Amino acid sequence: MHSIFIRAFMCLGILVSCGFLGIPSDAQTPPSDTAPAGNVENGKKLFTQYGCYQCHGYAAQGGVGPKLAPRVLGFAAFSKYLRQPTGEMPPYTAKVLSNSQLADLHAFLRSLPQPPPVDSIPLLKEKE
Repeated sequence: MHSIFIRAFMCLGILVSCGFLGIPSDAQTPPSDTAPAGNVENGKKLFTQYGCYQCHGYAAQGGVGPKLAPRVLGFAAFSKYLRQPTGEMPPYTAKVLSNSQLADLHAFLRSLPQPPPVDSIPLLKEKE
């Protein structure tokens, strides 16, 4: 019975983050201009070191956890969520990750490129 509530809560979170419930979501806004610069290379190391890739994929493309890039939350929302997550994600308090390290993770996610258009991938084109 407990797992049903967890799944329902996670589905609700997905609906909110995708905008299906009409509730404004930070995921629909571009990254904040006030985000700290951060260090992309250190952010990439932290993403691997803290196991973020295990749920979100090596390129933050999503997996068990949601897709994180290339549309990245603004820094304030990103930081708040990492400090006080919902669902199954563990909290990354200031004792675990410093604000500087959060800025590095955010910079890494912002650095990830857009995927190529589907029609530019030969294997995905329809054969005539």
